[in-house]
Amino acid sequence: MRKTLIALMFAAALPTVAMAMPEGAGPMTGHDGPRHGGQMHGKGPYSELDLSREQRQQIGKLMGEQMRERKQLVDTYLEKLPAAEQKALKDQLAATHQKTDTAIRGLLKPEQQKQFDEIQKKQTERRAEWAQFKAWKAQQAQKAQ
Repeated sequence: MRKTLIALMFAAALPTVAMAMPEGAGPMTGHDGPRHGGQMHGKGPYSELDLSREQRQQIGKLMGEQMRERKQLVDTYLEKLPAAEQKALKDQLAATHQKTDTAIRGLLKPEQQKQFDEIQKKQTERRAEWAQFKAWKAQQAQKAQ
């Protein structure tokens, strides 16, 4: 269970790190241009918002703070995994995520806020679809037994 939570923590942090990475050449690319052969260019939850460099930096900072807070929460509850603590961890992670989303939205221009809201809505729909799929898959596994 501990390895699963650590893997989950890293998986949750990857988009944050990708979003925080500045445009252009990185320290290991040796050239100016898209990262990772163009795979990461234009990707990410805020790529459609046409963010300024300052906005990207501020959002990256906010997401980095969220990642650190999330790690602290995971470390706090990692040793205590009864159901009550798991629920508390999920609630705190959701609150932290909501706080960061609110702060990011506050940095955006009005037209960017509309796009941000649409992106958030799409992500919520995807999460709901994924939850339905997982429930269906669990139901199919029970029928097979």
